[in-house]
Amino acid sequence: MGSVLTIRGGIPLRGKVLVRGAKNLVPKAMVASLLGNSPSVLRNVPEIKDVEVVTSLLQLHGVRVTKDPITGDLTMDPSDAKIAMSKDIDAHAGDSRIPILFCGPLMHSIGEAFIPDLGGCKIGDRPIDYHMEVLRNFGAVVDKRPGGISISAPKGLHGAKLTLPYPSVGATEQVLLTAVRADGITELSGAAVEPEIMDLIAVLQKMGAIITVQTDRVIRIEGVRELTGYNHKAISDRNETASWASAALVTEGDIYVEGARQLDLTAFLNTYRKVGGAFDVDDDGIRFYHPGGPLKPLVLETDVHPGFMTDWQQPLVVALTQATGVSIVHETVYENRFGFTEALLRMGASIQVHRECLGSVPCRFGQRNFLHSAVISGPTQLRGTDIDIPDLRGGFSHLIAALAADGVSRVTGIELINRGYERFQDKLEGLGADFDVTEDAPAVAVALA
Repeated sequence: MGSVLTIRGGIPLRGKVLVRGAKNLVPKAMVASLLGNSPSVLRNVPEIKDVEVVTSLLQLHGVRVTKDPITGDLTMDPSDAKIAMSKDIDAHAGDSRIPILFCGPLMHSIGEAFIPDLGGCKIGDRPIDYHMEVLRNFGAVVDKRPGGISISAPKGLHGAKLTLPYPSVGATEQVLLTAVRADGITELSGAAVEPEIMDLIAVLQKMGAIITVQTDRVIRIEGVRELTGYNHKAISDRNETASWASAALVTEGDIYVEGARQLDLTAFLNTYRKVGGAFDVDDDGIRFYHPGGPLKPLVLETDVHPGFMTDWQQPLVVALTQATGVSIVHETVYENRFGFTEALLRMGASIQVHRECLGSVPCRFGQRNFLHSAVISGPTQLRGTDIDIPDLRGGFSHLIAALAADGVSRVTGIELINRGYERFQDKLEGLGADFDVTEDAPAVAVALA
């Protein structure tokens, strides 16, 4: 049984929302607390599912996690870190992909790690091969077991020279969290350099790590024996900001996003302006609004930072259904991120997905039979329909479409949105959306006499 969101669309969203710490940083900074020999304090922490999962995993490993009831700040004390029971860790299998990042810190603090089978959004293979290969290069022994992976380092962890075939955010985080206390120097080429990566580096540097970010995506880490705790305010969630910005555009609304940072959104803001959206930046946030007049089509390719983020693509596609003309979106980061368009088609959108690279340059999915390019024709009137949410960003994009649609939409699977959007229902209510939430009763089998 799950919650059902019934949305009566067609109302412009107007008002203010607060966006706090980034989903793509906060759980990783929490994991980093295991590396210290004293408590860490993390501020600007959002109330999302991923934070709950990592809190539980830290507690299973003996870390004392306390939350300030007024500020929401988290204090994490790893002084009693211990090995967790496999059956307890198994209870979190499928909840999140964050557990894979526990490997390095656990091996440094308690000598071994067990990682359950990983969950997360179904937007592509997102293999953990990079992670396992990274750990082997550091000297770890990886043993596949039923329900998960056991990892140990009988001879300790040592620095390594690594090159990623693709600038994977997760693999870069794995290297950072493992290398900072490994013996010797680690050099990582082809690293991801997203703002969340740089903020994680800031966390680790506060703990005593020595990390240099060089040109051409090269990160150099000099391992140290010990790290201390940290006190850090997490950067705000640029992906949530972009989602609310797209919601303002699609519903012809006006939303002020408190906490939004211009520097982290440069590529998105340029695209937002090209489509026809408007924004005003001040010291506390960014106001996003539809200035009137038709929206404009465009050709867009997703890319790793500093390019246009893949997480921004899905909400913007909804906006492009209302642009006058033909838009092309080429997804180059995840191979299966256009599955969410099926619901948009049922709502009346005109979208065609293609296996060919329709952007300016071929990408790694071009000859692999993935539907990774989309052609969107507009404007089209969206109509309310029944929607089952497939993943985090696609799901929020469906909400945006339902809020703009003519008629009523019944949305199930909204629990997935709680993974990355703090109190999104409260925020929708504050913006004037017309909706209600009910519990979806399971079907009951009736025996006939």
